[in-house]
Amino acid sequence: MCGIAGFCNFRGDWQKNIERMCDKMYHRGPDASGVWASEDHRVVLGHRRLSIVDLSPAGAQPMVSRDGRYVIAYNGEIYNHASIRKKLLAEGKTTGFRGASDTETLLEAAAAYGLKDALKMANGMFAIALFDRQEHALFLARDRVGEKPLFYGKLKDDINNTEGGDSFVFASDLGSIASLDGFTNPVNVDIVGDYMRYGYISAPYTVYRGIWKLEPGKILKVKAPFDKPEIESYWSMTEAAVLGQKNRFRGSEAEAAEELERLLRESVAGQMVADVPVGAFLSAGIDSSTVVSMMQAQSAQKVKTFTVGMWDEKYNEAPVAKEIAARLGTEHTEVYITEEDAKGVIPKLAGMFGEPFADSSQIPTYLVSRITREHVTVSLSGDGGDELFCGYNTYYSIENIWNRVRKIPGFLRMPASAMLGAAASGKAAMATRARLLGAKSIEDMYLRSEIGEGLKLVRRGRKGNSPDFGVWDAIQTRRAGETWMNTYPAGLLEDGQHNLMLMDLLMYHPDDILTKVDRTAMAVSLETRVPMLDKDVVEFAWTLPLSYRQGGGSKKILRDILYRYVPRELMERPKKGFSIPLHLWLKEKELREWAESLLAPSLLEAQGLFDVSAVGKLWDDYITENVWRPQIWYILMFQEWWNSEKIKY
Repeated sequence: MCGIAGFCNFRGDWQKNIERMCDKMYHRGPDASGVWASEDHRVVLGHRRLSIVDLSPAGAQPMVSRDGRYVIAYNGEIYNHASIRKKLLAEGKTTGFRGASDTETLLEAAAAYGLKDALKMANGMFAIALFDRQEHALFLARDRVGEKPLFYGKLKDDINNTEGGDSFVFASDLGSIASLDGFTNPVNVDIVGDYMRYGYISAPYTVYRGIWKLEPGKILKVKAPFDKPEIESYWSMTEAAVLGQKNRFRGSEAEAAEELERLLRESVAGQMVADVPVGAFLSAGIDSSTVVSMMQAQSAQKVKTFTVGMWDEKYNEAPVAKEIAARLGTEHTEVYITEEDAKGVIPKLAGMFGEPFADSSQIPTYLVSRITREHVTVSLSGDGGDELFCGYNTYYSIENIWNRVRKIPGFLRMPASAMLGAAASGKAAMATRARLLGAKSIEDMYLRSEIGEGLKLVRRGRKGNSPDFGVWDAIQTRRAGETWMNTYPAGLLEDGQHNLMLMDLLMYHPDDILTKVDRTAMAVSLETRVPMLDKDVVEFAWTLPLSYRQGGGSKKILRDILYRYVPRELMERPKKGFSIPLHLWLKEKELREWAESLLAPSLLEAQGLFDVSAVGKLWDDYITENVWRPQIWYILMFQEWWNSEKIKY
């Protein structure tokens, strides 16, 4: 796991700035750093290294290909790189390798087959910058599901420049780009509605205008003079889902479980390979328990597992995780964190994410990562199981509501929805019912269930304090709260729940779940790996009938596999979740003072982004009526980021 950075046509001191970009993401790679620059310094690549495979200097980056044509800066792991090496040697594409790193394998595969074909054969997680010295072309690429981040764009002075010679920048860390001399890109106000709706900023957007997230499964190409990027797909989650549903698994449920177990065992075995200590997160859930079961079944030594215990029993899964670890025979580390430990993380969050991010489970995820890093350098996790195997209760509840609502004719439902919405002023439950009643499809209903109170908090109807803000009106506010999910084609897949799962895998999973895990783990220089997101596992999962996933309960096929390793009665307990009691903490003196300083009307008025009276009512409802809404945390995380970055206009 590493961090990459670079630029083309940068107009300042190239060496000082690339070193600053790399220093900014020291946590992503504390073991070493490297810089490569073209002869004219128009193209510069930087790298921070967290040594995992081939710890020798032969694995150092940026790395030049054997023929001298290509230079790579790469973050990630290619789990099947040994088989790609054999292919390269067998086909005479190379006469040998200088070291044992997957970086060199990927580089030589790109030189031999082209980057797109090399990525199609690569199974792993990655963010890549590859420069073709012959064609004067820079390529950026991101893994299939979005495990590793990659940001790119132009500096403010170049955003509206239609002439040649634009400066093009990229990095694994948004803060690295923001550290460049001359970086004055304004806040992208168009994403405020998006953020207040979801609690994160969905790709391809970032909080800065002119800076973008490269989406999963994409390759970006930009040739000299580096002013017109072109983006294409080498893999698509949507295409994998459609193809899988057209080619359903024809065997029995038992046969499907056998095949899935085989694929998961292969994925886990491949992801356990490293030249440094490896462990795993272990909660009391199905997903992490399945991963750990397969790790221990294939390991001659005791697998190191890690759990954080909560002081509040309502949130504490540690005792059950300890029982699971004992049953599997792992070397288990259980650490109880205090309330003060958790609260102490809050001031660090803005720096970890580089932009506003408000999934509050970021706090316990950081704490378990910090504890894990004291013992190992790599940790496997169970993420992906809910989205691939129908694990969220929301999928069931939305389908049940839709099956009832759809029976009411549209010419009755739509007016009723409008009337109920008009009468719902200040009544969140009634407003939710009004939105759901007006849904046109199950997919539309899922989107409507996510709206919450967010859009009401965005300022509308007057100018902000900067020309960049323009005039916010109701129509613009609604548009700012929309994402590509609003154009998701209803009925793309055969049944409703499959569509909801795909919608989550396209946005919520990469932009929330995987972002949270990557940033919190990388903050302590811990590499995380996610076996359930293996390409073969994902593609097989899409071939499964819904009944294999949810018959008799959520994630049925995973349960069938897991019960071969641990007793059923150990797992069939109510899940407590990986959460913290923010709704209680923020009423305590210290955090309340912190929150109210960030929500001060004078500060909000100066920013010009939020409706001051709406935010005030949100906070007052919480303090006086004990009405908790997640948008409280969304605003606080936005404000904390704003203050930490000292945003100016």
